[in-house]
Amino acid sequence: MSDMITADLVDLDLSADTKEAAARALAERMAAQGRVTDLERFLADVAAREAQMPTGLDGGIGIPHCRSEHVTEPTLAFGRSALGVDFGAADGPADLIFLIAAPAGADDAHLTILSALARQLMNAEFTAALRAVGDAAGAAALIRGEEPAAADGHEDSVADSAAASAEPATGSTGEEPAEGSGGESGGPARPFRIVAVTSCPTGIAHTYMAAESLENAGREAGVEIAVETQGSAGFTRLDPAVIEAADGVIFAHDVPVRDKDRFAGKATVDTGVKAAVNRPGELIAEVRGKAARGEVTAAATGATPVERGGEPGEGYGTKLRKWLMSGVSYMVPFVAAGGLLIALGFAIGGYEINKAPSVTDHFVWTQADSWAALLFQIGGVAFAFLVPVLAGYIAYGMADRPGLVPGFVGGSIALTVNAGFLGGLAAGLISGAVVLAIQRVRIPAALRGIMPVVVIPLISSAVVGFLMFVVIGKPIASAQKAMTDWLSGLSGANAVLLGALLGLMMCFDLGGPVNKVAYAFATAGIAVSDPSDSAMKIMAAVMAAGMVPPLAMALATAVRGRLFNAAERENGKAAWVLGASFISEGAIPFAAADPLRVIPASMAGGALTGALSMAFGATLRAPHGGIFVVPLIGNPLLYLVAVAAGVCVTAALVIVLKGLRKQAPAAAAPGAGDTDPSASTTGTKQPVAA
Repeated sequence: MSDMITADLVDLDLSADTKEAAARALAERMAAQGRVTDLERFLADVAAREAQMPTGLDGGIGIPHCRSEHVTEPTLAFGRSALGVDFGAADGPADLIFLIAAPAGADDAHLTILSALARQLMNAEFTAALRAVGDAAGAAALIRGEEPAAADGHEDSVADSAAASAEPATGSTGEEPAEGSGGESGGPARPFRIVAVTSCPTGIAHTYMAAESLENAGREAGVEIAVETQGSAGFTRLDPAVIEAADGVIFAHDVPVRDKDRFAGKATVDTGVKAAVNRPGELIAEVRGKAARGEVTAAATGATPVERGGEPGEGYGTKLRKWLMSGVSYMVPFVAAGGLLIALGFAIGGYEINKAPSVTDHFVWTQADSWAALLFQIGGVAFAFLVPVLAGYIAYGMADRPGLVPGFVGGSIALTVNAGFLGGLAAGLISGAVVLAIQRVRIPAALRGIMPVVVIPLISSAVVGFLMFVVIGKPIASAQKAMTDWLSGLSGANAVLLGALLGLMMCFDLGGPVNKVAYAFATAGIAVSDPSDSAMKIMAAVMAAGMVPPLAMALATAVRGRLFNAAERENGKAAWVLGASFISEGAIPFAAADPLRVIPASMAGGALTGALSMAFGATLRAPHGGIFVVPLIGNPLLYLVAVAAGVCVTAALVIVLKGLRKQAPAAAAPGAGDTDPSASTTGTKQPVAA
């Protein structure tokens, strides 16, 4: 902390009467010390941050702050105003003003110290000492934690305060816990438990002040509270066991909460970060009230169970899967949009539309062929992003935003050298690894501000470009060509076996990694201006198999509804539309409830459909659309026969397997253990379902 604030950065007689003038006066001190390279641009960054949300806090504190590429090293300037400066706090002007300046690439250590200062600002003894201190050197020492922050001589450094605030806030005021939080009979009731997440746009000050404020209020209310701060220095996920044991959740944020679905199924209060700073007690009371009334958030359904898996400490294989899934999930919308536009172009203008001249040179408003060419060419542009997006977001999954530039560059090079889908996978993984390696190098303070915008993109793009152009691009391109040639030569039994394998993959995890690998493999084959016949057969087999599970579940609930509960029967109605639209995830509710019966049955039907589609020679140029693109399918009637066959097989297997489950207990000798405790009081025994 000693290098972040000195006496030269303290003004105990700040005369500014506006927040702009106060920021300028303190920034000029930073510039005089060489901490700010461009005063006007830095002040513009401060003003932009202030426009997002006022930085005044109750208690007479103003904390203008920003991250800026015009800052050479993390710096703190302090001003004390006798008249007060309005920073937008509800209780009036601020007399203690802290200007916090962080480089665009500030390292975690410095950001941790700044976050500790933000927490210390919630300490009344600390702020009282700053109001009483008589000289600039003493004020700087107080902020650095080198002098007592209270009259009783108790020393409390910024670092110590941060460590203390990280401890669980327990405490008790004798307040009765919320309903349902009692302990064992005869023992003391456990306190109400809350988990919270705080985050602000810059992630320097409000994030940590909100955490400190919530923890202090929790101690006063006799509540256990654990806070996850999602700030600029990154974040450490709360222990899943702590989240599981919590009675309620508080989200105090002005940017999206990362991994929010971890907290589903609990009483939740969702608000801005300043609310947690200014009125934490009200938020705690609100979440306790919701818990008492049984108001909880719904479980997240936006990702498959496989995608939602994984916690800190997960193995490399799990991490690799999640990185690849990140790239594929961002690529799929480009596939759907581009592919359907191309399909519409073919539907309107015929298959010769791919030879039409550019619509920038020739477009006639009244000609259908011009509109067909326009749709086809827009779709082609969208398809051109597939491999770069795949590579870019694999790198993003590994290294966050710094991985995007080398990832996109590597993916584009993969297209240039004809390395295709495999080249995109390699480029993404290499880009992420290179960025992670660069970030581990210790960089001089003077260079940190330009790391994320100049140094990392420059070095990583150069390294990835060299590797893709000179070292691995050509071998991957050769492997891609060999695979394409092999697929093009498949016929007869080999093609049928490939269709069955792809069908099994599509139905194995219903939108999860294995499903998406098969889908990405198929779409990569048609993402060219003139795909081969075998590539279009593969695409047809993959889409047909992917439609089977939801359609089969819908059919099974219609034929033997008594084998399914009320929620599953309702899901079955929606599954008709989802399956017809080629959304395999429509079967997830059924697979999650009964995986040992639904998934094997789905795989059997999917394998049959994929094999039949290949055997019938069905082709498909569109990568999505389900039954809505049947007119674009080669041999459409036989294609529908293949889908129907798989649906019937899966539905029949599910019905048989569920029927056996229901009948099994009936054969057992009756007894007390065979009755359903939820049965009515008439004395009739109900068989227990397996």
